[in-house]
Amino acid sequence: MIVTTRQQRREMKRENSKQPAWLEVIPESKWPNTVDKRLNVWRSKDFLVQAFKERDGMVRLSINRTSLGDNGRWIENITWEELMELKRQAGFGDFYAIEVYPQDKQIVNVANMRHLWVVDNPLNIGWFK
Repeated sequence: MIVTTRQQRREMKRENSKQPAWLEVIPESKWPNTVDKRLNVWRSKDFLVQAFKERDGMVRLSINRTSLGDNGRWIENITWEELMELKRQAGFGDFYAIEVYPQDKQIVNVANMRHLWVVDNPLNIGWFK
C-alpha cells in the first residue's frame, strides 16, 4: 500500500487549486510516455479524464479525482451527476455511454477510477421523454 504524507497531499491540493474548475485539454506533449491508445486528456482542479481508443473502435473515458487519500489511492465516490457532467465537458454529451460491472473473475480494481464506454449508436434502453 502506498501511503502519502500530509505534506504531499497539501502540495497536491495547492497544485489542484491552480487548475480550472472545468475540464481543460492537456497537450499531448505533457502526457506520460506510454504505449496505450490514448486519444485525449483533460484536467480540472477536481478530475482527470482520459479518452482511450478501444479494440472495437469505441472510446473509453477513464475518470478519477485529482486528490489522494491517506492510503495513496485516488479519492473515490464520483457521483452520477459528476460523471454526466464530465462526459459532457469531454465532448460526448450527445452520446450514450455505459459503465460495465464485469464477472467476478474479470474484475480489475487497482485504482479508484470509473470507466465509461461511449457508444456510437443510441441504445434502446433507458427512460425516454
